[in-house]
Amino acid sequence: MTITHSLSPFGRTLCAMITPFTEEGALDRAGAQELAAHLVAEGCDGLVLNGTTGESPTTTDGEKAELITAVREAVGARIPLIAGIGTADTRHTTELALAAEKAGADGLLVTAPYYSRPPQDAVAAHFRAIADAAGLPVLLYDIPGRTGTRIDPETILRLAEHPRIAGVKDCSYDLLGTQKVLSRTELAYYAGCDEQILALYAVGAAGCISTVANAVPRHVRAVLDAFDAADTARARRLQLRATPLIESMTAAGLPGTVTAKALLNRLGLPAGPVRAPLLAASPEATAELRALFAELTES
Repeated sequence: MTITHSLSPFGRTLCAMITPFTEEGALDRAGAQELAAHLVAEGCDGLVLNGTTGESPTTTDGEKAELITAVREAVGARIPLIAGIGTADTRHTTELALAAEKAGADGLLVTAPYYSRPPQDAVAAHFRAIADAAGLPVLLYDIPGRTGTRIDPETILRLAEHPRIAGVKDCSYDLLGTQKVLSRTELAYYAGCDEQILALYAVGAAGCISTVANAVPRHVRAVLDAFDAADTARARRLQLRATPLIESMTAAGLPGTVTAKALLNRLGLPAGPVRAPLLAASPEATAELRALFAELTES
């Protein structure tokens, strides 16, 4: 017996990929290509570029487009590339959408506008403007903890009527609201918080967009593979085994960008430094990450 989930143009096991930088702090084009190829070889069937984990607040518009082009060259046409384009400005977000489409992206990941905290009718108008402007499918990114603005379930239900709004990256921590939308739409939902990958997949999500997959893509994919094979006991074991690393990478006080880069640098994979205002992980935090990685992958 296998379990079938809703089809999506974006893949199932997506990594929210970090953006590698050189030691001087410039975009590491070759490193990004190497890392993207590694993630695909290890089980990712889609990549999200220029998201929060990719340090989008501190990369330029030109760097964002160059990253998409470089990764497309590395992974070819078969791997969906989703471009993060969220900003606080509808006009700027539209410009980024068009640039991402030109650079070779397959889809757009769009947050609610942050800081200004627009009401829900303005939030909906923002998303419709982006979806109208570009020819790519759109993933709504519901992460009120960062943006300060929730995309209410009722707003998502209305936006689902737009032909190019295709799904949601869910970091809302509102399981009831998520199930409400899943039960009433065909939107492709993606767990954006690694601790919720199995829980959301079990109620019909299309997959995950994982920060932890930067370090353990094969393990993240294995959780979904086990569930699809109806081996729910194994899926549960795999999810729970990853919990210490998930907590250390995403919930122990450091941003996922910082922890992912610290771990990848220790593993000899392209990452490089983070950009200010972020600071590198301490030696103690890095050692803990490396120990938890070893415990998960070597046991």
